Amino acid sequence: MTRRPRAVAFDVIETLMSLEPLRARFEDIGLPGGALETWFARTLRDGMALTATGDYAPFRRVAEGALRAVSGQRADDAAVAHVLDGFAALPAHPDVEPALRRLAAAGVPAVCLTNGAADTTMAFLDRAELTDLVDRVITVEEVGRWKPPAVVYRHAAAVAGVPADRLALVAAHAWDCHGAKRAGLVTGWVGRLEGRYGDVFAPPDVTGDDLVQVVERLLTLDGA
Repeated sequence: MTRRPRAVAFDVIETLMSLEPLRARFEDIGLPGGALETWFARTLRDGMALTATGDYAPFRRVAEGALRAVSGQRADDAAVAHVLDGFAALPAHPDVEPALRRLAAAGVPAVCLTNGAADTTMAFLDRAELTDLVDRVITVEEVGRWKPPAVVYRHAAAVAGVPADRLALVAAHAWDCHGAKRAGLVTGWVGRLEGRYGDVFAPPDVTGDDLVQVVERLLTLDGA
């Protein structure tokens, strides 16, 4: 039986943090705005490919290479920096703060679990005035593996100080929920990005149209 989590880990990029403002930066360097999705998907693919072969590179380095590839190798250093430096101004989705406040009111700590860099994530939380609502930023840098291998999620549970089956992973990506589920975590999927959960993945324990709904449903699980 799935039990109510004692802590909740949130994916960051696209789950908490909106990439939408980067679209204009793609257009600034002569790429179509739609290249944003292609670039981020390629970044994830390349990071996962490194992990699958036992290798690791940090988010910024992988993202830079993916952007050059998407541009047909036409983006120079200045163009690449222009796009990726936009991470310093990315906002939180509007459902993030109320979801985190609901967890805090219930006495359930929240952490971040991200493929991104720790300093970028902490700056994002500070900018969005969310720092006081998040106990810890956990990054894949700490284990040298991009999500979704089980070692990443089990490391997050160890850092959060709870058994794996009492940590929830909340994400806007079905593949992330799948990885967490296979590692023994509780999972919550928010549907505002993908719209429909992928049939090939292990189903999440709860779903919701926004993060508040996901959190509310996690909190209604049996707490025994």
